[in-house]
Amino acid sequence: MNNRYVRQALFLGENTQQRIQQAKVLIIGAGALGSASAEMLARAGIGQLTIVDRDYVEWSNLQRQQLYDEADVQQNVPKAIAAKKRLAQINSEITIVGIVEDVHGLNIEELMKNHTIVVDATDNFETSLVINDAAMKQGIPYIFGACVGSYGLVLPIIPDETTCLHCLLQHLPLDTMTCDTVGVISPIVQVIAAFQVTHVLKWSAGKIVAPIVQSIDLWKDEKSEINVAKLKNPHCPTCGEQRTYPFLQFENQMKIHVLCGRDAVQLRPGHVQAYSLEQLASNVSKHVTNVVLNPYLLSCQFEGYRIVFFANGRAIIHGVTDSTIARKVYSQFLQMAGTSK
Repeated sequence: MNNRYVRQALFLGENTQQRIQQAKVLIIGAGALGSASAEMLARAGIGQLTIVDRDYVEWSNLQRQQLYDEADVQQNVPKAIAAKKRLAQINSEITIVGIVEDVHGLNIEELMKNHTIVVDATDNFETSLVINDAAMKQGIPYIFGACVGSYGLVLPIIPDETTCLHCLLQHLPLDTMTCDTVGVISPIVQVIAAFQVTHVLKWSAGKIVAPIVQSIDLWKDEKSEINVAKLKNPHCPTCGEQRTYPFLQFENQMKIHVLCGRDAVQLRPGHVQAYSLEQLASNVSKHVTNVVLNPYLLSCQFEGYRIVFFANGRAIIHGVTDSTIARKVYSQFLQMAGTSK
């Protein structure tokens, strides 16, 4: 037995350290917040880390997403896979699971199973509301976090005890700013990740986690703490008396999102279909260039656009922000590739 956690155990106590080593944490999103939180939790000895992310590593990620390097960019490695590899080098004693998947209403409950707490590190508030619904339904604590520019906030949500994210829709400072429009600096990422990880450790240790929204703007030297306990809405459809979990209701149609920070659009079909990436690569080989194929995705240049296609039919099309054009390119690509599974 090594003394890997001796300094932490001096503060927490041996019994608390053992509880932390039994925790199973689900991190949704392996971007800036997710990679920072994942590294801290791995070093702390969390028993199991499951990292779910839909994306792959790009050059613009390296400024703030600390688990990745230039080789990951050059090889189009999915973030969940690159994160798993790096974290295993940091701590080989814990269990690390990397899942390349887009989180939505159809799969979130299955992803949450057998976890003790969830960390929200997405860059999409719609996805956060889906996570919130599933966490409330399954009774799993949920740590919400977000940051943009030099500003960030964090909120721990405990089912049946605290206000949920849905209750706060009219109260949180949600506006149109994104990392795409105003950017983001890495120090605020580290601060918000530190808050999130602290909440995870406290909950795993059996400590009380207060329903307080903590926000901070490092550039403006501003910070605030707001106890939101009184904002709990008894009529909330997610955590109130008559629960319907509205954000788990998944429309049976194509979902299209313009991605934060990039000239790109993601398309996700309503029906899950398993494609053979090798067969697709073979089918399109005469019509595309710059082909990169790995077990997780097929990347190629098609009709002036870069397409990254995943085995479940999800695709990211670069060089476009118009959803109509993106849908057309997606359809043309599938028609050219055929539908071989």
